[in-house]
Amino acid sequence: MKADPAVQRKLLELADVDAELARVEHRRRTLPELAEIAEAEKAVQAKKDAKVANETTLGDLDREVKRQEKEIDAVRAREDRDRALLAGGTVSAKQMTDLEHELNTLQRRQSNLEDELLELMERREAVELDGQHAAVELGKAEETLQDAAGRRDQALADLETVSARRTAEREKLVPGFPQPLLDLYERVRKNRGIGASLLRQRRCGACRIELDRTSISRIASSPADEVVTCEECGAIMVRTPESGL
Repeated sequence: MKADPAVQRKLLELADVDAELARVEHRRRTLPELAEIAEAEKAVQAKKDAKVANETTLGDLDREVKRQEKEIDAVRAREDRDRALLAGGTVSAKQMTDLEHELNTLQRRQSNLEDELLELMERREAVELDGQHAAVELGKAEETLQDAAGRRDQALADLETVSARRTAEREKLVPGFPQPLLDLYERVRKNRGIGASLLRQRRCGACRIELDRTSISRIASSPADEVVTCEECGAIMVRTPESGL
């Protein structure tokens, strides 16, 4: 394949543009903020789950407290009724004995219920404190996520600026190449990542392999407009005074 040496040298500009576009795309996929966000999202979800679990426990305790309070109120009401009967003086001696026994039982029952209620209230207070702590931790996790997301968005915006600029440069360069040369360049770039490179000091700039004497002799004897490629990686090797031929 033939191509004007100046046009071949222009391939180096195109290769430089494509290399930066490839770096931009790689950077997009491997931003450290992406891993940070993934971890932060897991942390936020874990904190949310902990908060929900705390709220569920708190709700269960609230229902238990209400049930306990109702039971205490029922015991007190029964006590009040019994005391009213005793105070009325209209009960028999046997009924009086039974009422006094029941009052003693009710008092013990009320004391036990109040102790249990106190324990429930203490547990509820501890769970409520845990809930406040969980809310604070969730807030911190969400702030961490927002920070990472903000840095990711800024990094992507910067990369988009570079990509847009380099893409515009590429669009200006491409029409300057004959189609066969461009097709070869694109085919090699698609398969090997680098379509063209500078042959410098007898070394291919794409694969960095130093050419043997036979290859150097072949390239040195080729016309200046001959398009030569690396036997190792297939990249178009652009010859300049730096090539060492």
